[in-house]
Amino acid sequence: MTTYSAVRTTGIYCRPGCGAKPLAENVSTFELPAAAEAAGYRACLRCRPYRVAGTVADEAPELVCRAVRLIIAGLLDESGEEALGARLGVSARHLRRMFSEHLGVTPDQFARSRRAHFARRLLDDTDLGIAEIAFASGFGSLRQFNRAMREIFRASPRELRDRRRRGDRLAADGGLVLRLPFTPPYDWEAMCAFLHARAIPGVESVEGGVYRRTISIDGEPGVLELGAGGDDHLLLRAHLPFWEGVMHVVDRAACLVGLDCEPVSARGHLAADPEFGPLVAARPGVRVPGAWGPFEVAVSAVVRAELPPEDASEALHKLVQVYGVPVPGLGHGLTHAFPGPAALTDAELVGPLAREVADGNIVLDGDLEPLVRSLETVTSNRAAQEIALRLGARDAWPLPGESERLNPWRSLAAVYQLTNAS
Repeated sequence: MTTYSAVRTTGIYCRPGCGAKPLAENVSTFELPAAAEAAGYRACLRCRPYRVAGTVADEAPELVCRAVRLIIAGLLDESGEEALGARLGVSARHLRRMFSEHLGVTPDQFARSRRAHFARRLLDDTDLGIAEIAFASGFGSLRQFNRAMREIFRASPRELRDRRRRGDRLAADGGLVLRLPFTPPYDWEAMCAFLHARAIPGVESVEGGVYRRTISIDGEPGVLELGAGGDDHLLLRAHLPFWEGVMHVVDRAACLVGLDCEPVSARGHLAADPEFGPLVAARPGVRVPGAWGPFEVAVSAVVRAELPPEDASEALHKLVQVYGVPVPGLGHGLTHAFPGPAALTDAELVGPLAREVADGNIVLDGDLEPLVRSLETVTSNRAAQEIALRLGARDAWPLPGESERLNPWRSLAAVYQLTNAS
């Protein structure tokens, strides 16, 4: 977990490894950039902390982690903390108290900091115009964008663009290329193996260490490509119909490949286990994969629970061809965008799931136990647990055998076992 150091005498906060050497008595520490900014500090111009992964600690309460996932999905873009609390079944006051205690910020401050940091990366890495960056980052207006950037970075967006370094700009021969930062270690090879084994033909492919997939944004098709970048980042190339709201596309891509949470506590717990300790030592960078689309992951798990691997892949391919939205001319085996629940209510094997999701009886973002109980009305416990794992539950166990000693970090343990088996 990255800890940020803030210097009271300068009003600046830095990431680890910065060359600044302040006196220890003048330093306060924060786990998130947003918390340092809420306390009145501004980002260091030398180490540029907005360019590193600012993940939430994995020991944070499940309620906070669920709220963070909803913020990443954009829930606060068009609604307030009251709506976020209602979605989670708590009051906005209680949610603010939980965020303040565990993250050092309110939900609104957390979301605002994420938008500003993403915008700053776009200013550095791309040639998008100022207005395009404002709306790509989720700001409601240019005035709001300018005000936030001045408050957080003490400069206008144009001044920040002028400061970018020669090596920042990512040259692109098509699409928008962005860095997805992470705190090492991170095992991209293991992630590719996991995603390859569960790729939905026609929608996803993994070739030569590059993961590709189709997406749909407001009914318009797009394509994402993810691959190795450097020691502390992946590279994302996004081919999108428009740039508005691209921040949430990037955030969802990061969640898909497990960059939204660094499993420090989980890794430490498993490292002490006699069975999993050697696996962690051999591959410390394994992360828990997320999902681009919750319904898509649920459908895949239900089908794979019913059929042998080859038959399941064939059934998913047929389902995509019959019910999905064609996206021609892409190559790499990508042909369709995945269909939504309404399109699959009469589909073989997954019709009951689709109907329950379409009717709102199954909500694919809940707590582990209620989510699993609701899914067990349409599929097996094992499939329900795998769905929960991919949706961010940290204690899901989609495997046979005893596992109580691994509580509450069974999701990472399961990924280690699945990755080792493949």
